Amino acid sequence: MTALGLLHAAGALLVVLAIGWLGRFAARSLRQPEVIGEIAAGLLAGPLVIALLGRTTFDLVLPGEVVGVLKLVAEVGLVLFLVGLAHKLRGGGRAISRRTTGWLVVGGLVPALASGLLLACWIIFVEDPAVRGQAPVAAFLLMCAIVMSITAVPVLARILADRGLTDSAEGRLSMTAAIIIDTVGWLLLSVAVGLASGRLSGFLQALAVLGGGALVAFAVRAGLRTRLASALSERRPVVAGIGLAVIALVVALGVERLGLTAIFGAVLVGLAVPASGAWTGVVAAVTKVGRALIPVFFVVTGLTVFAASFGSLPWALIVVSVVLAVLGKGGGSYLGTRLAGESGHTAMKVGVLMNTRGLTELIVLKVGFSTGILTAPMFVALVIMAVVTTAMTGPLLLLLDRRAVLAQAVPS
Repeated sequence: MTALGLLHAAGALLVVLAIGWLGRFAARSLRQPEVIGEIAAGLLAGPLVIALLGRTTFDLVLPGEVVGVLKLVAEVGLVLFLVGLAHKLRGGGRAISRRTTGWLVVGGLVPALASGLLLACWIIFVEDPAVRGQAPVAAFLLMCAIVMSITAVPVLARILADRGLTDSAEGRLSMTAAIIIDTVGWLLLSVAVGLASGRLSGFLQALAVLGGGALVAFAVRAGLRTRLASALSERRPVVAGIGLAVIALVVALGVERLGLTAIFGAVLVGLAVPASGAWTGVVAAVTKVGRALIPVFFVVTGLTVFAASFGSLPWALIVVSVVLAVLGKGGGSYLGTRLAGESGHTAMKVGVLMNTRGLTELIVLKVGFSTGILTAPMFVALVIMAVVTTAMTGPLLLLLDRRAVLAQAVPS
């Protein structure tokens, strides 16, 4: 790329980051999680600009080589962000009894997986065959189940912190269950990607790559726990952060080159980082850089997928997916919390919180789309489902709080 092209790409990147800032500002004004604003602004930016300028002018403003740079930046941001997400998953939740944890996980996972299978049946038997695509049945069914079971741990943590619920009963319960369920979700996602080839050899190759990546992650973990690495993380956190970022990118791109998505490589490195000591601060710094670049991921998605499919949205599929998502994840989490012995009010709050999908869902959907398991219409419909269910969280929590206050005010 020429110097002029690099300057063009840098200008486009600044515009994309500005779009992300505007989205965050709008979300804060509406008392929504910032990620909702980033997702909405990023996904709508491409279609809106194309509608205003026309496709020809748009291609002149953003030629293919510039879009390629934005895709690379988006992937770097996603990898760095996922290091922090995986590290948070490894850290575990607050101490809760095994019985309570078991009911929470069963309630938050099993009905959600079942709702995903119902969604798959709707798509297979009711929707146009083009919406279903050509993915192997096993991979398709498993992917639909996974996308309905995800809870976005980073967004959930942010909502709990913003509302002062981190140490509340519903906060501890929902975060513990979300961490366990999302860990299971990542494992199932690797299986779905392996099944996507439709051949036993492809599935075995995917497992081999995942196993090789796990061995590399163990080696990284051993290296980071040495005295030299620990001292570096304490005395030179910036250097340690750069080194960790380079390791994550090398492993992620290596896994991608061998046939799996780079996301798995990033997750493996995040799981390998020690969960205590100065490395926690180093991971936080790396994640902060990735988090700043995440809006590029949304805009690139809007440019490459959302714009192309925006004119033919499967509205029936959107409605069905939202209803099944709420019933499966929210209703199942409510039931699990009640079976664990918690009050109805706490159970309703846990159900609402567990229905938060946000950024993690977008990442899972990206894997499904990039591996050919999900078609573009399905991807768009499920993105809308993720945005809607996440946006519901704040208003529903406020409604439950007001209901509790009114109940206390009514004399017995």
